[in-house]
Amino acid sequence: MSAGAPPSFKWRLVRWLVIFEVGTIMLAIAVMVGLLWATGYLIDGYENGNVDVLKDAIARNRRGALILRETPELARLRKETGAIWFVARDGAGHHLSEGIVPPEFAFATVGLGRMNDARFRLAPDRNARPEAVVKWVETPAGNVQIFTGTEGHLTLDRLLLGTSGAFLSIFVPMLLVVALATVIVTPIVVRRMLAGLSHAASHAARIEFDQRGIQMPVENIPREFLPLVKAVNDALARLDEGYTRHKRFLAQAAHELRTPIAILNTRVASLPSSAEKMRLTEDAARLAVLAGQLLDLQRLDQRTSSFSSVDLNALARRVIVDLAPLAFAAGYEVSFESGDEIVAVLGDHSSLERALMNLVQNAIEHGGRQGKITVRVTDPACIEVCDEGNGIPPGQREQIFEPFSRLHPAGRGAGLGLSLVREIVQLHGGQVAAIDRSPKGACLRISLPPAAREA
Repeated sequence: MSAGAPPSFKWRLVRWLVIFEVGTIMLAIAVMVGLLWATGYLIDGYENGNVDVLKDAIARNRRGALILRETPELARLRKETGAIWFVARDGAGHHLSEGIVPPEFAFATVGLGRMNDARFRLAPDRNARPEAVVKWVETPAGNVQIFTGTEGHLTLDRLLLGTSGAFLSIFVPMLLVVALATVIVTPIVVRRMLAGLSHAASHAARIEFDQRGIQMPVENIPREFLPLVKAVNDALARLDEGYTRHKRFLAQAAHELRTPIAILNTRVASLPSSAEKMRLTEDAARLAVLAGQLLDLQRLDQRTSSFSSVDLNALARRVIVDLAPLAFAAGYEVSFESGDEIVAVLGDHSSLERALMNLVQNAIEHGGRQGKITVRVTDPACIEVCDEGNGIPPGQREQIFEPFSRLHPAGRGAGLGLSLVREIVQLHGGQVAAIDRSPKGACLRISLPPAAREA
């Protein structure tokens, strides 16, 4: 995982589950031990209090005989009980004793060699704590048999020590098994539970900018994530609504502009010939094409027009005929190059015609008002418009197709023409690009999918 990547939900869940499981088990152990200690069950029912103290106090002297060391715990036991008694022996026959064995248990001293573990009770209750025990225990002197009373109690230190040993030998392996199961099982469960969310995400990844009415599927989405998916769907619906209102506004604005543009053309035509009239005529024609393109985009986007066969040669000839007077008046020569065969595409004739008109008007505007403007139709289905002006710098050949992008900030126009051309061509499944075609000047090419030719 990279440093900037967001944390994984799956492994965060695993980590918190493991922490929760370990904490729960340890808390349960602590509560259980605390309750047993608080209720006195461990204190009152514990039978090895004397044995625990004596096994730490029994040692050997230099001759190997058993001796009793006066430990703090032994002193405390003597103080609590007043007097203790015990008999200790090892397997080699060494003996150590203190105090007087109660008469009722004296018989047991004779048979200690035949005992391994024994409890002696005076009361008939088998669940009561015995009054004497026989244990073989490990001491500093080795394995020793101790016969003693049960007056001593379980101390908290020994309880914690015994609990830690049990924890290491029993609960730690159990915790490891639980943690391992969590690490293995949780990712599988999470992956299955989030399969619906993964499907919705992959569906969202395929949504394109020109698709409308798209919604993420909500089937098999976990209930916890359903509000997020619904919120995304609501956002998509609002975007669709906003896009529709935006397109409707542009179409209405373009429609409303057609009448004043027509009036403007009529008034400009009535002016006497001059350089200013030529400029006004170019601008009015450009406005008319832009307004028509906005209407074309609305029509094509709503699929209200059906595509038909369009001959690019015939389309280019018509555009040249319409715009040749503007080009001649601006100081250009106009050239048309094409083959004899029909170059057919499937498309909307009027929108393709206006797109080509926009490219020719762009050449008239930026071609330096000298030289030649060439319109060329080539196989399989391409139209090129080239001028002999200053050209387009390589670093700006993509930027010129962005909305409101202008090669010359001080130039005329709002920078929408080429952007509208690209949208219309893309709606036809084609592309428009600036290419290297001539030694100087700019050359823009429209490439469209050719229509299937009949045999």
